[in-house]
Amino acid sequence: MSSPEKPAPPPLTVVGIGADGWAGLPEASRDALRAADVVIGGGARQLALLPDAEVGAERVAWPSPLRPAVPGLLAAYEGRDVAVLASGDPMFHGIGRALAETLGPGRLRVLPHPSSVSYACARLGWPLEDTETVTLVGRPLDTLAAALHHGRRLLVLSAGAGTPGEVAGLLRERGFGPSRLHVLEQLGSGTRERLLHGTADDWPHPQGDPLNIVAVECLRAPGAPRLGAVPGLPDDAYEHDGQLTKRHVRAATLAALAPAPGELLWDIGGGSGSIGIEWMRAHRTCRAVAVERDPERAERIARNAAALGVPGLRVVRAAAPGGLAELDTPDAVFIGGGLTVPGLLDACWDALPAGGRLVANTVTLESEALLADRYRRHGGELVRLAVAHAVPVGGFTGWRQAMPVTQWTVTKAGEQQA
Repeated sequence: MSSPEKPAPPPLTVVGIGADGWAGLPEASRDALRAADVVIGGGARQLALLPDAEVGAERVAWPSPLRPAVPGLLAAYEGRDVAVLASGDPMFHGIGRALAETLGPGRLRVLPHPSSVSYACARLGWPLEDTETVTLVGRPLDTLAAALHHGRRLLVLSAGAGTPGEVAGLLRERGFGPSRLHVLEQLGSGTRERLLHGTADDWPHPQGDPLNIVAVECLRAPGAPRLGAVPGLPDDAYEHDGQLTKRHVRAATLAALAPAPGELLWDIGGGSGSIGIEWMRAHRTCRAVAVERDPERAERIARNAAALGVPGLRVVRAAAPGGLAELDTPDAVFIGGGLTVPGLLDACWDALPAGGRLVANTVTLESEALLADRYRRHGGELVRLAVAHAVPVGGFTGWRQAMPVTQWTVTKAGEQQA
Protein backbone atom coordinates (compact mmCIF):
# COMPACT_ATOMS: atom_id res chain seq x y z
CA MET A 1 0.00 0.00 0.00
CA SER A 2 1.49 3.31 -1.05
CA SER A 3 2.08 5.94 1.58
CA PRO A 4 0.14 9.20 1.28
CA GLU A 5 1.92 11.92 -0.62
CA LYS A 6 3.58 14.57 1.47
CA PRO A 7 1.61 17.83 1.17
CA ALA A 8 3.31 20.53 -0.86
CA PRO A 9 4.82 23.31 1.24
CA PRO A 10 2.90 26.59 1.21
CA PRO A 11 4.03 29.21 -1.28
CA LEU A 12 6.58 31.70 -0.07
CA THR A 13 5.08 35.20 0.04
CA VAL A 14 7.20 38.15 -1.06
CA VAL A 15 5.84 41.54 -0.04
CA GLY A 16 7.01 44.71 -1.72
CA ILE A 17 7.24 47.75 0.54
CA GLY A 18 8.05 51.39 -0.14
CA ALA A 19 9.66 54.21 1.80
CA ASP A 20 6.23 55.02 3.26
CA GLY A 21 6.35 51.70 5.13
CA TRP A 22 3.30 50.05 6.66
CA ALA A 23 1.03 52.98 5.81
CA GLY A 24 1.51 52.44 2.09
CA LEU A 25 0.77 48.70 2.05
CA PRO A 26 -2.53 47.36 0.70
CA GLU A 27 -4.53 45.11 3.00
CA ALA A 28 -3.48 41.89 1.24
CA SER A 29 0.18 42.66 1.92
CA ARG A 30 -0.55 43.54 5.54
CA ASP A 31 -2.47 40.28 6.03
CA ALA A 32 0.45 38.25 4.63
CA LEU A 33 2.87 39.89 7.07
CA ARG A 34 0.49 39.47 10.03
CA ALA A 35 0.12 35.76 9.27
CA ALA A 36 3.85 35.06 8.94
CA ASP A 37 5.89 33.19 11.55
CA VAL A 38 9.12 34.61 10.13
CA VAL A 39 9.76 37.81 8.14
CA ILE A 40 13.05 38.00 6.25
CA GLY A 41 14.06 41.51 5.21
CA GLY A 42 16.89 43.47 3.67
CA GLY A 43 18.20 44.82 6.96
CA ALA A 44 17.31 46.48 10.24
CA ARG A 45 16.10 49.66 8.52
CA GLN A 46 13.64 47.78 6.32
CA LEU A 47 12.41 45.46 9.05
CA ALA A 48 11.82 48.47 11.31
CA LEU A 49 9.14 49.67 8.87
CA LEU A 50 6.83 46.97 10.32
CA PRO A 51 4.99 47.97 13.50
CA ASP A 52 5.43 45.55 16.41
CA ALA A 53 1.75 45.83 17.27
CA GLU A 54 0.75 44.49 13.84
CA VAL A 55 3.52 42.00 12.98
CA GLY A 56 4.62 39.62 15.70
CA ALA A 57 6.79 37.39 13.51
CA GLU A 58 10.45 36.63 14.14
CA ARG A 59 12.50 39.09 12.09
CA VAL A 60 15.59 37.97 10.21
CA ALA A 61 17.93 40.14 8.12
CA TRP A 62 19.41 38.74 4.89
CA PRO A 63 23.12 37.99 5.26
CA SER A 64 25.62 39.43 2.79
CA PRO A 65 26.30 38.40 0.07
CA LEU A 66 22.58 37.82 -0.37
CA ARG A 67 22.12 35.52 -3.35
CA PRO A 68 24.33 32.61 -2.19
CA ALA A 69 22.55 32.67 1.17
CA VAL A 70 19.05 32.14 -0.26
CA PRO A 71 18.93 28.28 -0.33
CA GLY A 72 20.38 27.86 3.16
CA LEU A 73 18.20 30.49 4.77
CA LEU A 74 15.01 29.10 3.23
CA ALA A 75 15.99 25.57 4.32
CA ALA A 76 16.57 26.79 7.88
CA TYR A 77 12.93 27.94 8.15
CA GLU A 78 11.32 25.14 6.18
CA GLY A 79 7.89 24.22 7.53
CA ARG A 80 7.23 27.68 8.96
CA ASP A 81 5.14 30.41 7.37
CA VAL A 82 7.80 32.70 5.89
CA ALA A 83 7.29 36.13 4.32
CA VAL A 84 10.06 38.03 2.57
CA LEU A 85 10.09 41.82 2.68
CA ALA A 86 11.49 43.49 -0.45
CA SER A 87 11.90 47.05 -1.69
CA GLY A 88 9.32 48.14 -4.26
CA ASP A 89 8.58 45.56 -6.94
CA PRO A 90 10.43 42.36 -5.92
CA MET A 91 10.55 41.14 -9.53
CA PHE A 92 12.27 44.30 -10.84
CA HIS A 93 15.98 44.09 -10.00
CA GLY A 94 14.91 42.61 -6.66
CA ILE A 95 15.12 39.48 -4.52
CA GLY A 96 12.12 37.97 -6.32
CA ARG A 97 14.26 36.68 -9.16
CA ALA A 98 16.68 34.79 -6.91
CA LEU A 99 13.78 33.30 -4.95
CA ALA A 100 11.94 32.21 -8.10
CA GLU A 101 15.06 30.56 -9.49
CA THR A 102 15.72 28.78 -6.18
CA LEU A 103 12.20 27.56 -5.46
CA GLY A 104 10.97 26.85 -8.97
CA PRO A 105 7.57 27.53 -10.51
CA GLY A 106 4.47 27.67 -8.35
CA ARG A 107 6.26 28.24 -5.03
CA LEU A 108 6.25 32.02 -5.00
CA ARG A 109 3.45 34.47 -4.22
CA VAL A 110 4.48 38.05 -5.00
CA LEU A 111 2.62 41.12 -3.72
CA PRO A 112 4.39 44.01 -5.45
CA HIS A 113 4.62 47.67 -4.51
CA PRO A 114 5.31 50.44 -7.07
CA SER A 115 9.01 50.41 -7.94
CA SER A 116 11.31 53.40 -7.56
CA VAL A 117 11.45 53.52 -11.36
CA SER A 118 7.67 53.95 -11.57
CA TYR A 119 7.78 56.67 -8.93
CA ALA A 120 10.69 58.46 -10.67
CA CYS A 121 8.99 58.49 -14.07
CA ALA A 122 5.80 59.75 -12.44
CA ARG A 123 7.66 62.60 -10.71
CA LEU A 124 9.60 63.61 -13.84
CA GLY A 125 6.82 63.06 -16.38
CA TRP A 126 8.95 60.59 -18.36
CA PRO A 127 7.21 57.76 -20.26
CA LEU A 128 8.29 54.57 -18.53
CA GLU A 129 8.47 52.56 -21.78
CA ASP A 130 10.93 55.06 -23.32
CA THR A 131 13.26 55.21 -20.32
CA GLU A 132 16.15 52.78 -19.93
CA THR A 133 17.03 51.51 -16.45
CA VAL A 134 20.59 50.64 -15.39
CA THR A 135 21.29 49.18 -11.97
CA LEU A 136 24.54 49.86 -10.14
CA VAL A 137 23.52 47.79 -7.12
CA GLY A 138 26.28 45.22 -6.83
CA ARG A 139 27.63 46.14 -10.29
CA PRO A 140 30.60 48.23 -11.47
CA LEU A 141 30.04 51.90 -12.25
CA ASP A 142 31.46 51.29 -15.77
CA THR A 143 28.29 49.32 -16.58
CA LEU A 144 26.60 52.68 -17.18
CA ALA A 145 28.91 53.59 -20.07
CA ALA A 146 27.23 51.23 -22.56
CA ALA A 147 23.90 53.04 -22.11
CA LEU A 148 25.21 56.54 -22.87
CA HIS A 149 23.71 57.86 -26.11
CA HIS A 150 22.92 61.47 -26.93
CA GLY A 151 19.28 62.32 -26.26
CA ARG A 152 18.49 59.21 -24.21
CA ARG A 153 16.88 59.24 -20.78
CA LEU A 154 18.27 56.87 -18.17
CA LEU A 155 17.28 55.90 -14.65
CA VAL A 156 20.19 54.66 -12.56
CA LEU A 157 19.44 52.50 -9.51
CA SER A 158 21.90 53.73 -6.90
CA ALA A 159 24.19 51.65 -4.74
CA GLY A 160 24.24 54.32 -2.04
CA ALA A 161 24.69 57.97 -1.16
CA GLY A 162 27.86 58.28 -3.23
CA THR A 163 26.32 57.06 -6.50
CA PRO A 164 25.09 60.45 -7.82
CA GLY A 165 28.56 61.98 -7.58
CA GLU A 166 30.14 58.87 -9.13
CA VAL A 167 27.66 58.96 -12.01
CA ALA A 168 28.47 62.65 -12.61
CA GLY A 169 32.18 61.81 -12.69
CA LEU A 170 31.73 58.98 -15.18
CA LEU A 171 29.61 61.20 -17.45
CA ARG A 172 32.35 63.83 -17.49
CA GLU A 173 35.02 61.25 -18.29
CA ARG A 174 33.03 59.72 -21.16
CA GLY A 175 32.22 63.01 -22.89
CA PHE A 176 28.71 63.51 -21.46
CA GLY A 177 29.47 66.38 -19.08
CA PRO A 178 26.55 68.58 -20.26
CA SER A 179 24.05 65.87 -19.25
CA ARG A 180 21.29 66.93 -16.84
CA LEU A 181 21.04 64.96 -13.60
CA HIS A 182 18.07 64.66 -11.28
CA VAL A 183 18.51 62.82 -7.98
CA LEU A 184 15.26 61.64 -6.38
CA GLU A 185 15.55 60.68 -2.72
CA GLN A 186 13.14 58.73 -0.49
CA LEU A 187 10.62 58.22 -3.30
CA GLY A 188 7.15 57.39 -2.04
CA SER A 189 7.83 58.56 1.50
CA GLY A 190 5.70 61.71 1.29
CA THR A 191 7.22 64.68 3.10
CA ARG A 192 10.74 63.14 3.13
CA GLU A 193 11.01 63.10 -0.66
CA ARG A 194 13.69 65.39 -2.11
CA LEU A 195 14.60 66.24 -5.72
CA LEU A 196 18.04 67.63 -6.64
CA HIS A 197 19.09 68.98 -10.05
CA GLY A 198 22.36 69.80 -11.78
CA THR A 199 24.71 68.89 -14.61
CA ALA A 200 27.50 66.34 -14.62
CA ASP A 201 30.05 69.07 -15.47
CA ASP A 202 29.14 71.03 -12.36
CA TRP A 203 27.44 68.71 -9.89
CA PRO A 204 26.98 70.98 -6.86
CA HIS A 205 25.47 68.66 -4.26
CA PRO A 206 27.21 66.76 -1.43
CA GLN A 207 26.23 63.20 -0.62
CA GLY A 208 22.62 62.93 0.48
CA ASP A 209 20.21 60.13 1.33
CA PRO A 210 21.43 56.62 0.43
CA LEU A 211 17.91 55.74 -0.76
CA ASN A 212 18.00 57.49 -4.12
CA ILE A 213 17.66 57.03 -7.86
CA VAL A 214 19.56 59.08 -10.46
CA ALA A 215 17.80 60.28 -13.60
CA VAL A 216 20.05 61.26 -16.51
CA GLU A 217 19.21 63.25 -19.63
CA CYS A 218 22.17 62.29 -21.82
CA LEU A 219 23.86 65.13 -23.72
CA ARG A 220 27.16 64.53 -25.49
CA ALA A 221 29.73 67.31 -25.26
CA PRO A 222 30.77 69.02 -28.53
CA GLY A 223 33.69 67.15 -30.06
CA ALA A 224 33.26 64.07 -27.85
CA PRO A 225 33.47 60.75 -29.74
CA ARG A 226 30.19 59.25 -30.85
CA LEU A 227 29.83 55.52 -30.21
CA GLY A 228 26.92 53.86 -31.98
CA ALA A 229 24.67 51.11 -30.73
CA VAL A 230 25.63 48.52 -33.38
CA PRO A 231 28.91 46.64 -34.02
CA GLY A 232 31.66 48.47 -35.84
CA LEU A 233 32.88 51.02 -33.30
CA PRO A 234 35.71 53.30 -34.49
CA ASP A 235 39.13 51.70 -34.16
CA ASP A 236 40.29 54.59 -31.97
CA ALA A 237 37.65 53.65 -29.39
CA TYR A 238 40.09 50.89 -28.39
CA GLU A 239 43.45 50.89 -26.71
CA HIS A 240 45.52 48.46 -28.78
CA ASP A 241 49.01 47.45 -29.92
CA GLY A 242 47.98 46.66 -33.49
CA GLN A 243 46.24 43.40 -32.53
CA LEU A 244 42.76 44.65 -33.38
CA THR A 245 40.08 43.34 -35.72
CA LYS A 246 39.58 46.49 -37.78
CA ARG A 247 36.24 48.25 -37.89
CA HIS A 248 34.76 47.03 -41.19
CA VAL A 249 35.91 43.44 -40.74
CA ARG A 250 34.72 43.56 -37.12
CA ALA A 251 31.23 44.62 -38.18
CA ALA A 252 31.08 41.76 -40.71
CA THR A 253 32.39 39.32 -38.10
CA LEU A 254 29.77 40.28 -35.51
CA ALA A 255 27.07 39.97 -38.17
CA ALA A 256 28.29 36.43 -38.87
CA LEU A 257 28.44 35.57 -35.15
CA ALA A 258 24.84 36.86 -34.77
CA PRO A 259 24.68 37.53 -31.00
CA ALA A 260 21.32 36.96 -29.34
CA PRO A 261 20.22 37.78 -25.76
CA GLY A 262 21.74 35.55 -23.10
CA GLU A 263 24.25 33.82 -25.37
CA LEU A 264 27.89 33.10 -24.52
CA LEU A 265 30.82 33.79 -26.86
CA TRP A 266 34.35 32.45 -26.70
CA ASP A 267 36.74 35.04 -28.21
CA ILE A 268 39.92 33.06 -28.82
CA GLY A 269 43.08 35.14 -29.02
CA GLY A 270 41.31 38.20 -27.67
CA GLY A 271 43.95 40.75 -28.75
CA SER A 272 42.29 44.01 -27.74
CA GLY A 273 38.96 42.40 -26.90
CA SER A 274 36.96 44.15 -29.61
CA ILE A 275 34.90 41.14 -30.74
CA GLY A 276 33.91 40.08 -27.22
CA ILE A 277 33.20 43.68 -26.22
CA GLU A 278 30.91 44.40 -29.15
CA TRP A 279 29.20 41.03 -28.71
CA MET A 280 28.31 42.07 -25.14
CA ARG A 281 27.23 45.55 -26.22
CA ALA A 282 24.67 43.93 -28.54
CA HIS A 283 22.45 43.12 -25.55
CA ARG A 284 22.84 43.57 -21.79
CA THR A 285 22.44 39.80 -21.20
CA CYS A 286 25.08 38.70 -23.73
CA ARG A 287 28.17 37.12 -22.13
CA ALA A 288 31.69 36.66 -23.43
CA VAL A 289 35.00 35.09 -22.44
CA ALA A 290 38.18 36.45 -24.02
CA VAL A 291 41.02 33.93 -23.99
CA GLU A 292 44.39 35.67 -24.30
CA ARG A 293 47.80 34.27 -23.34
CA ASP A 294 49.74 37.57 -23.34
CA PRO A 295 49.43 39.23 -19.89
CA GLU A 296 49.70 42.81 -21.20
CA ARG A 297 47.00 42.19 -23.78
CA ALA A 298 44.81 40.49 -21.20
CA GLU A 299 44.99 43.60 -19.00
CA ARG A 300 44.31 45.79 -22.04
CA ILE A 301 41.17 43.79 -22.85
CA ALA A 302 39.88 44.40 -19.32
CA ARG A 303 40.53 48.14 -19.62
CA ASN A 304 38.78 48.33 -22.99
CA ALA A 305 35.80 46.38 -21.65
CA ALA A 306 35.41 48.78 -18.71
CA ALA A 307 35.80 51.87 -20.91
CA LEU A 308 33.12 50.65 -23.32
CA GLY A 309 30.58 49.68 -20.68
CA VAL A 310 30.92 45.90 -20.44
CA PRO A 311 33.12 45.32 -17.37
CA GLY A 312 31.53 41.88 -17.02
CA LEU A 313 33.62 40.54 -19.93
CA ARG A 314 35.60 37.64 -18.49
CA VAL A 315 39.28 37.56 -19.43
CA VAL A 316 41.06 34.20 -19.16
CA ARG A 317 44.83 34.51 -19.36
CA ALA A 318 45.78 31.21 -20.95
CA ALA A 319 46.93 29.65 -24.18
CA ALA A 320 44.34 27.85 -26.28
CA PRO A 321 43.37 25.08 -26.60
CA GLY A 322 44.60 24.20 -23.11
CA GLY A 323 42.81 27.12 -21.49
CA LEU A 324 39.42 26.14 -22.89
CA ALA A 325 38.80 22.98 -20.88
CA GLU A 326 37.10 24.60 -17.87
CA LEU A 327 34.95 27.14 -19.73
CA ASP A 328 31.17 26.96 -19.95
CA THR A 329 29.72 25.63 -23.21
CA PRO A 330 29.62 28.46 -25.78
CA ASP A 331 26.83 29.40 -28.14
CA ALA A 332 29.39 30.84 -30.54
CA VAL A 333 33.16 30.83 -30.97
CA PHE A 334 35.35 33.38 -32.71
CA ILE A 335 38.94 32.53 -33.62
CA GLY A 336 40.90 35.60 -34.61
CA GLY A 337 44.38 34.09 -34.49
CA GLY A 338 46.31 30.92 -33.80
CA LEU A 339 44.41 28.72 -36.24
CA THR A 340 47.53 26.67 -36.98
CA VAL A 341 48.07 25.82 -33.28
CA PRO A 342 47.68 22.03 -33.12
CA GLY A 343 44.27 21.00 -31.82
CA LEU A 344 42.80 24.51 -31.50
CA LEU A 345 40.21 24.34 -34.27
CA ASP A 346 39.17 20.81 -33.26
CA ALA A 347 38.79 21.82 -29.60
CA CYS A 348 36.57 24.76 -30.51
CA TRP A 349 34.46 22.65 -32.87
CA ASP A 350 34.04 19.89 -30.29
CA ALA A 351 33.02 22.39 -27.60
CA LEU A 352 30.16 23.78 -29.67
CA PRO A 353 26.70 22.29 -29.14
CA ALA A 354 24.40 21.53 -32.05
CA GLY A 355 23.26 24.83 -33.50
CA GLY A 356 26.37 26.65 -32.25
CA ARG A 357 28.23 28.99 -34.57
CA LEU A 358 31.94 29.23 -35.34
CA VAL A 359 33.57 32.15 -37.14
CA ALA A 360 37.28 32.16 -37.95
CA ASN A 361 39.28 34.96 -39.60
CA THR A 362 42.75 34.75 -41.09
CA VAL A 363 45.12 36.68 -43.34
CA THR A 364 47.73 33.91 -43.89
CA LEU A 365 47.84 31.31 -46.67
CA GLU A 366 48.56 28.52 -44.18
CA SER A 367 45.48 29.23 -42.08
CA GLU A 368 43.41 29.85 -45.21
CA ALA A 369 44.24 26.34 -46.41
CA LEU A 370 43.11 24.97 -43.06
CA LEU A 371 39.80 26.83 -43.32
CA ALA A 372 39.28 25.63 -46.89
CA ASP A 373 39.71 22.04 -45.70
CA ARG A 374 37.14 22.50 -42.88
CA TYR A 375 34.78 24.20 -45.31
CA ARG A 376 34.89 21.06 -47.50
CA ARG A 377 34.21 18.88 -44.46
CA HIS A 378 31.55 20.87 -42.60
CA GLY A 379 30.14 23.32 -45.13
CA GLY A 380 29.16 26.79 -44.01
CA GLU A 381 30.30 29.90 -45.86
CA LEU A 382 33.81 30.83 -46.92
CA VAL A 383 34.28 34.46 -47.94
CA ARG A 384 37.11 36.90 -48.53
CA LEU A 385 36.69 40.39 -47.10
CA ALA A 386 38.64 43.14 -48.83
CA VAL A 387 38.66 46.75 -47.61
CA ALA A 388 40.38 49.69 -49.28
CA HIS A 389 40.77 53.19 -47.87
CA ALA A 390 41.08 56.42 -49.84
CA VAL A 391 44.50 58.03 -49.23
CA PRO A 392 46.46 60.95 -50.71
CA VAL A 393 48.55 60.11 -53.80
CA GLY A 394 50.58 63.21 -54.48
CA GLY A 395 48.00 65.88 -55.18
CA PHE A 396 45.33 63.28 -55.91
CA THR A 397 43.49 60.52 -54.06
CA GLY A 398 43.82 56.77 -54.54
CA TRP A 399 42.96 53.49 -52.88
CA ARG A 400 45.16 51.68 -50.37
CA GLN A 401 44.18 48.03 -50.00
CA ALA A 402 44.27 46.44 -46.58
CA MET A 403 45.27 42.78 -46.30
CA PRO A 404 42.28 40.67 -47.36
CA VAL A 405 40.69 38.58 -44.61
CA THR A 406 39.43 35.06 -45.26
CA GLN A 407 36.44 34.24 -43.08
CA TRP A 408 34.81 30.88 -42.48
CA THR A 409 31.35 30.87 -40.88
CA VAL A 410 29.58 27.63 -40.00
CA THR A 411 26.70 26.41 -37.83
CA LYS A 412 27.20 23.00 -36.27
CA ALA A 413 24.69 20.48 -37.53
CA GLY A 414 22.48 18.31 -35.32
CA GLU A 415 19.48 18.81 -33.11
CA GLN A 416 19.64 22.27 -31.61
CA GLN A 417 19.27 22.59 -27.86
CA ALA A 418 16.00 24.08 -26.62
